[in-house]
Amino acid sequence: MTDTPVEQMTFEQAMKELEAVVGQLERGDVALDQSIALYERGAALKKRCEDELKRAEEKVAAITLDATGQPTGTTPVEGQ
Repeated sequence: MTDTPVEQMTFEQAMKELEAVVGQLERGDVALDQSIALYERGAALKKRCEDELKRAEEKVAAITLDATGQPTGTTPVEGQ
């Protein structure tokens, strides 16, 4: 685990650390108190990744939809 606050991590940093946390928990070679700390850190990392993905999806939607909600660069399908 790094000492970097989760809210300051990039998506890539959070994913990398989350993969390491999952690996440690899957091996099961850590004490219970450390497992709990790893689980809590992993949950925070997962939320950070989800939040970053949501922001990215919103950005993509904003640049690919016009004011009427239609995809840009396409013509509306007749009857819709």
